[in-house]
Amino acid sequence: MLFFTQCFGAVLDLIHLRFQHYKAKRVFSAAGQLVCVVNPTHSLKYAPTRCAAVQTSAEQGVLPPCHHHEAVHDPQLVPCTCPLFSCPWEGHLEVVVSHLRQTHRINILQGAEIVFLATEMHLPAPTDWIIMHSCLGHQFLLVLRKQEKYEGHPQFFATMMLIGTPTQADNFTYRLELNRNQRRLKWEATPRSVLECVDSVISDGDCLVLNTSLAQLFSDNGSLAIGIAITTSKVHNAEAEM
Repeated sequence: MLFFTQCFGAVLDLIHLRFQHYKAKRVFSAAGQLVCVVNPTHSLKYAPTRCAAVQTSAEQGVLPPCHHHEAVHDPQLVPCTCPLFSCPWEGHLEVVVSHLRQTHRINILQGAEIVFLATEMHLPAPTDWIIMHSCLGHQFLLVLRKQEKYEGHPQFFATMMLIGTPTQADNFTYRLELNRNQRRLKWEATPRSVLECVDSVISDGDCLVLNTSLAQLFSDNGSLAIGIAITTSKVHNAEAEM
């Protein structure tokens, strides 16, 4: 009976996930958008990333001690950009994508417009939902994070990061859209480079920010569907024409 109950529960979970996927496809199929169901990454102990620790030290006017026997850090190396993981990896920009896919098993979708379907929005903070988006010859990292900026008041932060330099990021514009029950909410901005760190983007509030009540208004049975579109910026297009 125990074996049957466990198997039956797993089957029900699978059916529920497929049903969510079907509903999202039905809503967005008219626009020809691909749907990616994204499961959460939950951490019971949120360890600050290396870039957050350096930023805190700089704000306090204290720099990490420099010892002569320590190796000089290569400024071209990028730390792991995957939030909620205390990952010591670092490497060059051109190998960031392979690291995220092979080590952290992050899915990648291709297409001008996709739908990011985040499940289990009820999980306690901090929790992340992450995918990579391949578009216009570049790879982007979409991060949706549930985090308590103030104790007891979790918020949702969604941002798009280009796996490239800040100069390259200025050439693009991304749009995040929530659409449910005759309500629509849009956020449009220039993506930030992964060199700038996800934590700093969220702390600055330069992203789509939802409080819990607003997230529930657009969610469906604990899942939140976010439409994503990436285009080249108007400034970049004008320069190309000149």
